[in-house]
Amino acid sequence: MNVFRGQPKRDPKHYRRDIGRIAQGSIFFEDEEDGYRNADVELDKKQLLDNIREMQIRNQIVPSTSLALGHGVVNLDIEMETGTGKTYVYIKTMFELNKQYGWSKFIIVVPSIAIREGVAKSFSMLEDHFMEHYGKKARWFVYNSSNLNQLDQFSQDSGISVMIINIQAFATSMKEGGKSKESRIIYSKRDEFGSRRPIDVIAANRPIIIMDEPQKMEGAATQSALAKFKPLFVLNYSATHKTKHDTIYALDAYDAYKEQLVKRIQVQGFEVRNLKGTSKYMYIDGIVLSPNHAPEVRIELECKRKDGSIRREIRKFGVNDSLAAASGLAQYNDFVITDINPRGRGSVTFLNGDTLYCGEVVGDTNEEAMQRVQIRQTIIAHLQKENELFNRGIKCLSLFFIDEVSHYRLYDDEGNEVKGKFQKIFEEEYARIINDFITVFDTPYDNYLRSFKPCETHKGYFSIDKKGRTVNSETKRGSDISDDISAYDLILKNKERLLSFEEPTRFIFSHSALREGWDNPNVFQICTLRHSNSTTAKRQEVGRGLRICVDMNGIRQDKELLGDDVHEVNQLTVIANESYTDFTTALQRETREALRNRVTAASQDYFIGKVVVDSNGEKHTIDLMDTTLILGYLYQSGYITRNGNLTPKYHADAKADELMILPEDSPIKKIEIGMQKLIAGIFNPKVLEEMVEEVSPTTAANELNNNFTDKRFQKLWNEINHKYVYTVHYDSEELIEKAIANLKKNLTVTKLQYVMVTGDQDKENVTEFGNTKSTTRELTDISTSSVPYDVVGDIAKGARLTRRTVVKILKGIGIKALLFKNNPEEFIRNVIKTIRAEKATMIVDHITYNPTKADPYDSTIFVPEHRLNVNKAVELSKHITPYVAYDSDEEKKFAQGLEGAREVLIFAKLPRKLKIPTPVGYYAPDWAIVFEEGAVRHVFFVAETKGSLDKMELRGVELAKTECAKRLFNSISTNTTRYGVVDKFDKLYDIINGID
Repeated sequence: MNVFRGQPKRDPKHYRRDIGRIAQGSIFFEDEEDGYRNADVELDKKQLLDNIREMQIRNQIVPSTSLALGHGVVNLDIEMETGTGKTYVYIKTMFELNKQYGWSKFIIVVPSIAIREGVAKSFSMLEDHFMEHYGKKARWFVYNSSNLNQLDQFSQDSGISVMIINIQAFATSMKEGGKSKESRIIYSKRDEFGSRRPIDVIAANRPIIIMDEPQKMEGAATQSALAKFKPLFVLNYSATHKTKHDTIYALDAYDAYKEQLVKRIQVQGFEVRNLKGTSKYMYIDGIVLSPNHAPEVRIELECKRKDGSIRREIRKFGVNDSLAAASGLAQYNDFVITDINPRGRGSVTFLNGDTLYCGEVVGDTNEEAMQRVQIRQTIIAHLQKENELFNRGIKCLSLFFIDEVSHYRLYDDEGNEVKGKFQKIFEEEYARIINDFITVFDTPYDNYLRSFKPCETHKGYFSIDKKGRTVNSETKRGSDISDDISAYDLILKNKERLLSFEEPTRFIFSHSALREGWDNPNVFQICTLRHSNSTTAKRQEVGRGLRICVDMNGIRQDKELLGDDVHEVNQLTVIANESYTDFTTALQRETREALRNRVTAASQDYFIGKVVVDSNGEKHTIDLMDTTLILGYLYQSGYITRNGNLTPKYHADAKADELMILPEDSPIKKIEIGMQKLIAGIFNPKVLEEMVEEVSPTTAANELNNNFTDKRFQKLWNEINHKYVYTVHYDSEELIEKAIANLKKNLTVTKLQYVMVTGDQDKENVTEFGNTKSTTRELTDISTSSVPYDVVGDIAKGARLTRRTVVKILKGIGIKALLFKNNPEEFIRNVIKTIRAEKATMIVDHITYNPTKADPYDSTIFVPEHRLNVNKAVELSKHITPYVAYDSDEEKKFAQGLEGAREVLIFAKLPRKLKIPTPVGYYAPDWAIVFEEGAVRHVFFVAETKGSLDKMELRGVELAKTECAKRLFNSISTNTTRYGVVDKFDKLYDIINGID
């Protein structure tokens, strides 16, 4: 929270509490009068505004010209997209504000009971997590007007204290002068509360207010109540702020996707087409690829059975197959297949000239037939994803939105439940489809599928009427969104049970779109079975499944844990009730409208005044001359148009890590990294198209082929498939020397400041002061904070060193140690950062690897966990599987280069499961290549492909990982096998012949 930079850390202010009238005969202890409130903000308005503007410039937000009006000294907006961990962030913010400034009293205000329950659940689940990081716990409670003693405890506690209150409580109990019982309690002197007004007890603590979804709480009653809390300041957290204050951080839908903080979205759409010559039904289900035969297409059509009845069935067809012959019905005459195209959307062409695409429905169809197709495709998508996630311990859930509860559940005249049409369709389709997923190998997943009956796998979560029957959830006028409290108990209050494999429920049917707070992180499929004219926004529907998933132990499967696999695991599939194009067009339009204002062109106004860090680690403000040189670089490189918009060439080079490098003598060379970050911040509206992709209609069998069993590849595989552990031995004295040298040269600590304000008392209104003047002065003594510091202990903990080693470093830096007096917190942070940086540089030189006793990796790691998208794969004969999936154009070109090279016999794109441990995280090499013996110096090569080998691009963690991998492979392999990093295939031949 750099907004308060310069604010000294204070202990909570001690004050004498109003304990009220003491009942006769009660025992009173003097310390019961003790209360602790938040210390005042000691910065003046100019300092606060300067800090805010600095944060805004750094975060590429339009700077504020003045402090926004509102409750408290500042009102700060934090924009965070749905599903990005907003609750976690503001809980962590409380701990940081307490750690850095000593503030300890907080009130969280939420707009619904659902969110209130979610926040309370988060506090409960994260208690141990924050205890581990901060060494303390927050005492939290949900406001209840019938339990006012909690307010006394809130005031008496000197630690972090949090009150959670929802807007429903505001509407009833926080309206002064209101006629409700709750209103009389909060605003009146209560005998049972020592003749005190509860609102006064709360306000005496000067709490910091955190508003969760403030745009839903802008009513007069709510705002009036907030003022009576007398907040120190207010923090507003939302994805879509209605009333703007001072925005200090923005993470919108595009940012969240780019940073891989939410699931990737896939959409499977359906489109009804009418063809001349037939009114009968056909649904193009998908295309199947196999190395053993030509492509086949799956078509659902009407078939005549032996008893003369007609039933819809899914059949496989190849080129020259006749639908009429297969179905026994003349209505399909002239529907003879002449071509099957697995690429793009996937299509099938018939002899009569008609071409149909996967997902299209033709002929005589109705809404129920379409809904059956949607339910079937949702079950298939669910089982495919569930099969991928099962061994990871991740429960897979699917969510159906329906428009009428009666379509799922009915009641007869006696009040007994009767299955609605959706229940019947679901159980019929599930029972049929599941047989395609149960194998003959009796795997744990096979046993899991067998353990539940179709009727046990789904449940409907709807509102309950007074007779105990499910009813349609109440929705607000003009909305399709419900906030019914009686619904969704298993989704909300029993999340842990729903995420357990012991709970059979995996498919959830719900009326209306669930509001914020009802999210479950493990929803991987969403199906909309409502009428196509539903008013629910696409983002509202999709938002219920965007959160990053967790495993059965509650561990978040995010980028930090999964690395590049995060979007392979976290993928949301939407089975829409309209075409892919219509759905994605609407979704992209809504997303574009919700994005924060972004710069879309390079200009002088954009660059001038921006602050970047130069190559020496110092702040640099970009001026007119810098801007002129930056724009010149962009023009000369072909990266911007005459209007300043970024060109396709820029985006292609950026994606391939091949951006033009400034010459060494360029005046702006020292700010090159910062410059590139600013350029990357220029928004290209076309990137919204990348956020959603169409479900691949083609299923490809991509199993290991004869190249894998070839003895030459097996020889390479047996060299690299071992599992390893590492040890790092380095000389502590060497680390001490390097840390001292770095700190002596680079350690800087800014001085703390305080503000002295003077004013004259108004002669008529003695409670008011005017003619105020402020003076800013530097604090020059360590006693500026009344909080004691364990400098050695804090640095030892942060840098993971012994206290003895830290003492030697601090003694070694001499007079620099006195900088502690300037700002103790910053001194500790900067010393830790420097020591850790020096440790990182010593890793590679002192690391050794040894094989573990565990079994080596076997061929099962090549079994694909995810359905292959043939639109992002290339078919190659020298690879160990028929298709090679690629993540970038450079990777595709590299694979094609290997295929075309005469010297290359066999190659494999290595799965990410083959991991090498390093001190900076796991590392996975990209390729294993077998060359023809005699054609090159080294027969085997383990390669890592990088788009650029320039030191500016390949640095830090990635550089450390690749260097560790090089030491491993080049030390344990034979003289015929080597490891290297290449940027293009063209350089591979030279490298393989030149490695020593």
